[in-house]
Amino acid sequence: MAFLSEDRRAESRLPQPGLDATDIYVRLRSRPSDFGRDDPFTAHVFCCVLALGLSEAAGRPGGLAQSLALGREALARLIERWAPEATSLLDLASEPETIALDDEEDQIRELLLRFRGDASEETAWLASILTKRAMSPRHLWQDLGLAKRDELGRLMQERFPSLAARNVNHMKWKKFFYRSLCEMEGFVLCASPTCRECSDFHDCFGDESGESALARLSHGKPSNS
Repeated sequence: MAFLSEDRRAESRLPQPGLDATDIYVRLRSRPSDFGRDDPFTAHVFCCVLALGLSEAAGRPGGLAQSLALGREALARLIERWAPEATSLLDLASEPETIALDDEEDQIRELLLRFRGDASEETAWLASILTKRAMSPRHLWQDLGLAKRDELGRLMQERFPSLAARNVNHMKWKKFFYRSLCEMEGFVLCASPTCRECSDFHDCFGDESGESALARLSHGKPSNS
C-alpha cells in the first residue's frame, strides 16, 4: 500500500492571482439555496471548498474538478444544491467528465467511504474532496478553506462518525487517515511503543493553529467587491 508522501505538497496547486477566495465565498453565500437554508453548516463547508477551488483554478479549464476530485456531473449537482451562485464563476462544460485518482488517493477515498455515515451524494462528494485536499501542503482544515480545525472535526463527526470516533487522541487528520489505512492492512506504522515516547509526536499531534485560507472572513473584513 502507499504511505503518506510528505513531498506531495510540491505537486499541489498554489492559489493563483485574480480570484480571491474570500470574495468568492461571500458571493456564494449571498444567494443560498433551499438546501443551504436548511443545513447552513454543510452549505458553509461546500462554499468554502468551492471558493478555494475556484481561486486555485483561476479560470483554468478543468481546474475546479481537479482541485476537488469531482467530475462535471457531480460538480453541477453540488453547485445546484448548495451554491447556485457558482454557476456564474466557471464554465462547467470545460470541466472533465471524470477525475482519476492515483493509488494513494484511491485508498484514502475508500477509507472514507467505508466509514461514511450515510449514503447521500453529499457524503460521497465530501469523501472525494477530503481525499484530494489531503494531498495539499497545509493542515487539512486549511486546505478545505474552513475557519478552524473544530469545523473539520464537526464535519468528520457528522459525515464519517465511526471513523471520527476512532481518533480519540485528536491526531492530525491527514496523519490519522494514513495510520488507519496501515492498521487496516496489518502494518505497524511506528516503531515507538507508544505515541508519547515517539520523537515525531509533535508531527502527528502538534498544534494545528494557523490562518484560514479565507482569512479575511475570520477578521470580519470581506471586501466590498
